[in-house]
Amino acid sequence: MDFSFSAKDEEFRMKVRDFFEHEYPREIVEKMASGASPTKADYQKSERAFAARGWLAVNWPKSAGGTGWSANEKYIFDEELERAGALNVVPMGLLYVGPVIYTFGTDEQKKRWLPGILDSTTFWAQGYSEPGSGSDLASLQASAVVDGDDYIVNGTKIWTSLAQHADWIFCLLRTSQEEKKQEGITFLLIDMTTPGITVQPIITIDGKHSLNSVTFENVRVPQENRIGEEGKGWTYANYLLGHERTSYAHVAGKRKQLRNIREAARERGLLADPAFIRKLGELETRLDTLEITVLRTLSSVAEGGAPGNESSILKVIATELAQDITELGAETYGPYVQPAFPDSVAPAWTGNTALPAGAAPAVAAYLGARAQSIYGGSNEIQKNIIAKRILGL
Repeated sequence: MDFSFSAKDEEFRMKVRDFFEHEYPREIVEKMASGASPTKADYQKSERAFAARGWLAVNWPKSAGGTGWSANEKYIFDEELERAGALNVVPMGLLYVGPVIYTFGTDEQKKRWLPGILDSTTFWAQGYSEPGSGSDLASLQASAVVDGDDYIVNGTKIWTSLAQHADWIFCLLRTSQEEKKQEGITFLLIDMTTPGITVQPIITIDGKHSLNSVTFENVRVPQENRIGEEGKGWTYANYLLGHERTSYAHVAGKRKQLRNIREAARERGLLADPAFIRKLGELETRLDTLEITVLRTLSSVAEGGAPGNESSILKVIATELAQDITELGAETYGPYVQPAFPDSVAPAWTGNTALPAGAAPAVAAYLGARAQSIYGGSNEIQKNIIAKRILGL
């Protein structure tokens, strides 16, 4: 198999690289390098810089307002974004609900919601997991009961990323009790300003606030906010989760992490340690394997199509590799790791000038990566999917 890029692809790469070097907001790159948490304003400033070039909806087909790029161009763009240390787009609108809307929504729904995603004026959250319904998402119990032209929504969603910033949330809600738990689930879009919605922050072990609990108490939602048919939400959710699980690879970002680890190890004299070098070499080899797997997956996905069950393979190997890279990153700083341990929200602890510059971000990355093998469907569940749907076991 030939994984080399054509001269046209490389010309495209130079155009994208020039954008990140000369047009993308430099202050956001510097903030991300410090390990500080981006604000809603940071996300929107970043995404509007992409939108100004028509480069925001990288994975969308042209017919829906996307770039219409080839698989190679999408991959190159992601590579250069992470190489530059820029802020990744918020996935909930662009990668998750957007494709569901333009694939399954009505023309009116597309006109209503897609423009706000494309110009980064509407911020979305994902309401899937519940207390007691995480990897076994089909067991969810948050309900939507028909009342005239509306649904009345009650229940709680948890681990809801960036809900504190969200204008809208897309939710899976139970609209009927069926014999098969995957049935009777409906895909509903909800305005976060609707009375009865409460957002409670969850501060994670890395000291950051990105997760939340969202409670719905008799929240009235128009039936016109339902995507597709009532009771068919599980079908749309599986389509969305394919997009979600292929978004974890971040090959270029991982390469940058490994370069930073190698440089920090050189400064600390660790490159003379055979055990350390072996660990670093193994991670670099595994990253090469991940990259080839990503390229194979991208080449098999038609424009606008949904990734298949192979996305579970990417999710497992990408998240396990992310955890191992950040573990070596923390190990690199040795005795500086404990003083760098965050005890408050990130901006308060990233400015410790007594530490090596990379120590605090390395510890934050290590702690934050612990959750990667859990969210988006735990890796144990993904391995079951691989065994049943790919290997036929």
